[in-house]
Amino acid sequence: MAGSGAALTPEAAGPDSAGRAADLCSLLENYLDPHNVQKVYRAYQFGADAHQGQRRLSGEPYITHPLAVARTLGEMGLDADSLCAAILHDVIEDTPTAKAEIAEAFGGEVAQLVDGVSKLTQINFRSKAEAQAENFRKMILAMSKDIRVILIKLADRLHNMRTIFVMPPSKRARIARETLEIYAPIAQRLGINSIRVELEDLGFAALHPMRYRVLKERVRQQLGSRRELLDKVRDEIQASLTEADINAQITARQKHLWSIYQKMRSKQAGFEDIFDVYGFRVVVSDVDTCYRVLGHCHGRYKPLPGRIKDYIAIPKANGYQSLHTTLLGPRRIQLEVQIRTAEMDRVAEAGIAAHWLYKEPGQPSNVAQTRAREWVHGLLEIQENVGNSLEFIENVKIDLLPDEVYVFTPGGDIMELPKGATVVDFAYMVHSEIGDACIAANIDNRLAPLRTPLRTGQTVEVITAPVARPNPAWLDFVVTAKARAAIRHSLKRLKGAEATDLGRRLVERGLNAMDLSLGDLADEQIEQALTTFGVERVDEVFEEVGLGQRMPWFVARYLAEGDDSTRSVGRAGGSGGSLMLRGDEGAVVTFARCCRPIPGDPIVGFASAGRGVVVHHEACNNIREYRKHPEKWVDVQWDAIAEGEYPVAVDMDVMNNRGVLASVTAVVSDLDSNIDAVEIEEKEGMIATLRLVMGVRDRAHLARIMRRLRGLSAVLRITRRRG
Repeated sequence: MAGSGAALTPEAAGPDSAGRAADLCSLLENYLDPHNVQKVYRAYQFGADAHQGQRRLSGEPYITHPLAVARTLGEMGLDADSLCAAILHDVIEDTPTAKAEIAEAFGGEVAQLVDGVSKLTQINFRSKAEAQAENFRKMILAMSKDIRVILIKLADRLHNMRTIFVMPPSKRARIARETLEIYAPIAQRLGINSIRVELEDLGFAALHPMRYRVLKERVRQQLGSRRELLDKVRDEIQASLTEADINAQITARQKHLWSIYQKMRSKQAGFEDIFDVYGFRVVVSDVDTCYRVLGHCHGRYKPLPGRIKDYIAIPKANGYQSLHTTLLGPRRIQLEVQIRTAEMDRVAEAGIAAHWLYKEPGQPSNVAQTRAREWVHGLLEIQENVGNSLEFIENVKIDLLPDEVYVFTPGGDIMELPKGATVVDFAYMVHSEIGDACIAANIDNRLAPLRTPLRTGQTVEVITAPVARPNPAWLDFVVTAKARAAIRHSLKRLKGAEATDLGRRLVERGLNAMDLSLGDLADEQIEQALTTFGVERVDEVFEEVGLGQRMPWFVARYLAEGDDSTRSVGRAGGSGGSLMLRGDEGAVVTFARCCRPIPGDPIVGFASAGRGVVVHHEACNNIREYRKHPEKWVDVQWDAIAEGEYPVAVDMDVMNNRGVLASVTAVVSDLDSNIDAVEIEEKEGMIATLRLVMGVRDRAHLARIMRRLRGLSAVLRITRRRG
């Protein structure tokens, strides 16, 4: 009977699997006591019995796969229960064995681990995507109770990727994509670099086999031509450290293929343009020596500005610590040097598995383990706030972005956020209540809108208001899964009376700014507004305002002034275009003449009495006066397809030759633009300044015109005028 646990002879289990089991036990004898080694061997016998007769696509007995998974965990030094669960991780899913049988034979902990890794097989899902998402959600919940679940799953995925090439191409590509999008980032998030690198390269080879082979050959060729140079650099650094009486272990390192490929894609560059393919890792005894080594490296070779990163003082989100610097070596070759202690090196490779927490119950956890628990806690918060498994897995993918920025709270605490995170992401990272009530922020003592992306080193203070509520428009620019899930959760809770009450107060405030109140409005005005809004009751309008679906300022204006043809999306100076306003349509929109924003520009909107929303370029000097009134800020965004012409101001310093204006006009006309206004300012000598206002479609159109104008021999300088 499958799962009975009856002892098998090596012949019954298969000679190959029996040999692998013996090799595994030999490995485990290095750090487990004999009793636990015997327990693992019993798990092998139990698993071999349960999987008897089953084979993999490669033709091997199925038990060879669980043994390979267990060996990976054994090389990481995991405990006996983890190893037993690794060997048995498929028996619930693929055999008649019940969870209770595993618990009886090996204890409840092993049974819980096996159940955590097992897929949901008794439920019918509407689609394969939904089934995968729900299985992933189940695994994450199990991981929150015991982090070893994800370690078993990563080792399982690693062996599956090592043997993936026996699968059909379509299935191979799907599994490879899932590995690159989810499992490799999880390995990185947990700091397990050794597994992460192999998963990425195996996924790359399976998903893009031709690109993988070509890039692998290019790297091999380049290494051959540079080996002598790399040896020379290593010897010189070693000599410098020896002379300073610093004991260090220096090893050459090569950026793995997936990392090189990703860098080529992000920079849209060829392989010959990627300079830091090779580098060195320097391992020393203590932190002080790390910084001394950094000084010696900079004394020997010139460091590249902006390429020095101190992850010792500020560790990465996964607990990784090291000093990074990029040196300009011989023949101007760029070489990255990583400097760390032996303990940091172990954590960098093994992450949460370094000095495994379960080996010694009293042993303090390392940085990676602490960060892993914080991350899992964050996943639980996300899980509580999302509606379904597909939404959850998408949020987790967002949360797995590897690049971080580090910003400071007013109290000096460091907050880690993914690259591109905004003020709203920061607010929700501090606390969900802060996020729900945020209206703006002080960044380095300067007022900034909520959509402002944060940069490393900034100090951020969130400004809140008691009546503020989350805006659906925030979902367009937040990047953290925690913020996205919390916003959606809060918006759902705002349904009904609370949203109506909030909307009523916001509209009342808008009317007060016009010296009116709801009681001053005639019934005819309200009825006309309800017809326009397509609702039957005014409370429905207030609820939409409270939920962020309509802007209170514009609802107030419409109630006060009624229908007006000027309420369509308008244009500054008579030019037209398409602007998407989050939360309301039919608003008066004016493009500021001071900065003349065009499609593609980062923009900020301000509600202004008599002018509707005035849209400025984010860099406009004239928006300073609005910074004291963040409640008037409006979230505006260009439509994906913005049409029409927009006026833009350009200044040109030119040689004051005959015919220069005609040449400029010809270029502008040739590129399908018109000059609406021109001023000529005489300067000293033969130089004059042409101040043009011309119509363009977007930033790309303007860039083409400016590029052609720079090519004129008479043009000395050309700039865009913004406020």
